[in-house]
Amino acid sequence: MGDGVMVVSGLTLFVIALLIFALALVLLGVRTVPQGQEWTVERFGRYTRTLQPGLHLLLPLVDRIGRKQSMMETVLDVPSQEVITRDNAMVTADGVVFFQVIDAAKASYEVNNLELAILNLTMTNTRTVMGSMDLDELLSQRDQINARLLGVVDEATSPWGVKVTRIEIRDIQPPRDLVDSMARQMKAERDRRASILEAEGQRQAAILRAEGAKQAAILQAEGRREAAFRDAEARERSAQAEAEATRLVSDAIAGGNVQAINYFVAQRYVDALTAVAAAPNQKVLFMPLEAANVIGAIGGIAEIAREAFPNRPQTSGTVSAPPSASAPRSPWNRDDRNRDEPNRGDAPVPPGS
Repeated sequence: MGDGVMVVSGLTLFVIALLIFALALVLLGVRTVPQGQEWTVERFGRYTRTLQPGLHLLLPLVDRIGRKQSMMETVLDVPSQEVITRDNAMVTADGVVFFQVIDAAKASYEVNNLELAILNLTMTNTRTVMGSMDLDELLSQRDQINARLLGVVDEATSPWGVKVTRIEIRDIQPPRDLVDSMARQMKAERDRRASILEAEGQRQAAILRAEGAKQAAILQAEGRREAAFRDAEARERSAQAEAEATRLVSDAIAGGNVQAINYFVAQRYVDALTAVAAAPNQKVLFMPLEAANVIGAIGGIAEIAREAFPNRPQTSGTVSAPPSASAPRSPWNRDDRNRDEPNRGDAPVPPGS
């Protein structure tokens, strides 16, 4: 009885152990691959397949996980290194590399230490590409350097199942004395450009001033021409008016109107006196003129006014010419002046002289 109980207890323990072992094997065969990764499966040390993200079952004790590869884009810092350019200038350069694993199996089994391989490949090609360029090209054509590096490194890493997406040269540092020389060169170049621009501005200003002077001279000439035309027209009209007045006086004289002669002579007489009095180069005038002549001329004008307005009554302020002044004597008749002023020895002064 006791032996039977012991046999049952031993069998129970064996079954329990077997179940635990089976459960452990099942747990060992279940694998969950996270998103963004791919795992390789090895059977007895040989690659068989690649596990995509999700739940997978493996044969326990037969299959095992080989390499775990991240399929996301990865960034590597390229350390600073000294590069000698084609014109023997030494510069220090560093950068960054962006790459992504495309084939997990190749990235796992085609190269050992993938990141170190990509880093060294980038550094060596950086020296090669930058060393084949002059310093000026190196500083001004950084995009061209990046493109050449990308093409070379991507082609070299293609057998490894890797895609190099981008390579950027982050910093290029020339020597300090070279930087100072470049600064002086840049300053000289900017001074040259400033001098050229200033000279160009002065030239344009001179041209514009010359154009303005030319236009001003043209406008002034046109103004003088127009003024000359207007003056000529005014003189022509004045001459026409004078001719018309002379014709009217001549017609009046021809008709026997003596007052027209008196008006004409009196007008010329007064104009001559006005010109003599307004002359700026004479301060004292000696004029042997008779008051009766002036009064006679004014009397002649009064007679003309009375004939023009025969029905208008004479006011108290009207000047009556003496009978002897109705026909004014000529102020230039020496006999009359000598008869009126026998004791005056001055020579006659013509009006306007």
